[in-house]
Amino acid sequence: MEGPTPVSALIHAATLVTAGVFLIIRCSIIFEASNSTLALLTLLGSITCFFAGSVGLVQNDLKRIIAYSTCSQLGYMVFVCGLSHYSVGLFHLANHAVFKALLFLSAGSVIHGLADEQDIRKFGGVIRLFPVSYIMFIIGSLALTGFPFLTGFYSKDVILEVAAAKHTIYGNFSHTLGCLAACFTSFYSFRLVILTFVNKTNGYKVSIQNAHEGSLQLLFPLMVLGIGSIVIGFITKDLMIGLGSTAFQQSIFVLPMNHCLIDSEFLNPIIKNLPLMFTIIGALCSWLLLYSNTMLSKVVILQYKLKAFNRKLFIFLSKK
Repeated sequence: MEGPTPVSALIHAATLVTAGVFLIIRCSIIFEASNSTLALLTLLGSITCFFAGSVGLVQNDLKRIIAYSTCSQLGYMVFVCGLSHYSVGLFHLANHAVFKALLFLSAGSVIHGLADEQDIRKFGGVIRLFPVSYIMFIIGSLALTGFPFLTGFYSKDVILEVAAAKHTIYGNFSHTLGCLAACFTSFYSFRLVILTFVNKTNGYKVSIQNAHEGSLQLLFPLMVLGIGSIVIGFITKDLMIGLGSTAFQQSIFVLPMNHCLIDSEFLNPIIKNLPLMFTIIGALCSWLLLYSNTMLSKVVILQYKLKAFNRKLFIFLSKK
C-alpha cells in the first residue's frame, strides 16, 4: 500500500493499520478464554516485531523504512496483548500515533523540499537546508527508539518488562525478539538520520540548489507533534497503565492470574535496562558503519559484501 505522505501519516499513526490491534483489545474477554490463542498472539506479534525490523534495516526508500518501523511497533502491541496486558498495548498505540505522524510528516517536508525524491542514497548534507525538519526528525526517531523520558520510552519499556516478568517460554521468547527489534529500530532510525541529513551530499545538483524548508503552514503541525512526542507519554502514563486507574472501566477484561504489571516493577535492574543497552548498541553500530568512515568500518562493510550468505540474506530481506 502506498499513498501521499499526509495519508501515510494518517493510516500508519491512527486509523487503518492500528485497527486490528484495537479490535484485539476490545475483544479481550474472548482472547482471555483461550490460553493457546494468547500464546499464538504472542508468537505472531514477536516474530512480526523482529522480522519487520530486520526488513527495515536494508530499505532505501525514506517512507518505506518508516512504514516497516510501523509493522515492527505493531508487533510489540500484538505480543503484549498476547501477554494479557491490553492497556499497555493501547498505551503504546496512542504514543506511537504521535511520533509516527511526526516522522512521516517530517519525511514529507524533506521529500517536498527535494523535488519529491525519496531514495535516501541521493540525500545527505541537507541539515542546514532543513533545520526544523531535522530537529523534528531527531525527536521522532528518539521517541521511536525508546530514548529515556520521551514518549516511546514510557510504553515500549513497559512492554518488554511485562514480557520479562511473565517467566514463561512465550514471555522470554517475546522479550528476546523485542530487545533485538529495539536494536534494529535504533540502527535503521539513525541510519535514516545520518544518510538523509548528516553525511556528505550525494544528490543531484539541481535538487540541492532548489531545496527549501517548508512554509509555516507545513511546519506548524510538526512542532505540535514534536511537543507531543516529548511530553504525551509522561502525561498519560498513569491514566493508561497506572495501578488503580479506572480509565477503561469494564472495556478491558483480564483474568487475575494473567496480571504481572506489579512483578515487572521489581525486575532485576539489568533486565529493565536491557532495551536501552540494545538501543545504544544499534545507534553505535549505525554511527560506526555509516558516519565514522574509519578503516574498520570499510573493512567490515567489504567483508560483509564479499560473503555469499550475506548477499543472499540481503536479497531475502530487501525482497521482504
